[in-house]
Amino acid sequence: MNHQLAQVRAAADRFDVRLSSTPRGARLARLLAVEQLRAWGLPLVDPAQVVAELAANAVTHGRVPGRDFRLVLAVAGGVLRIEVTDTRGDRIPVRRDPGRGLVIVEGLADRWGVREGPAPTKVVWADVPLATGSPGAATRRA
Repeated sequence: MNHQLAQVRAAADRFDVRLSSTPRGARLARLLAVEQLRAWGLPLVDPAQVVAELAANAVTHGRVPGRDFRLVLAVAGGVLRIEVTDTRGDRIPVRRDPGRGLVIVEGLADRWGVREGPAPTKVVWADVPLATGSPGAATRRA
């Protein structure tokens, strides 16, 4: 019984959605993430900003017409893992001065990176701390 309970708890701490690779899909990713974080009782501001930046990058630089991008939120050990998967595995994001999205992600996340997904995808991920003393933690809404 404990194993089943652990599986249900694990499923409850994971959110997974596919969205259209459009500006509307990127906005929806942020809105859905905020609602999920609110349902989990977690900080909203920093994670929402990271989702917004990664989703915007996916639809701007990782878009292939007719293919969706994927948003995954997962909570484990006081860390929120945010993953955005797009279908342009050949375009690896790099931090550069003209684009400030990854600079923002770097500032809000403990760490971030890119990994290959199933061809032709890539996954850009960021780990955002959920500790009470972290920036943005006090912005929790009831």
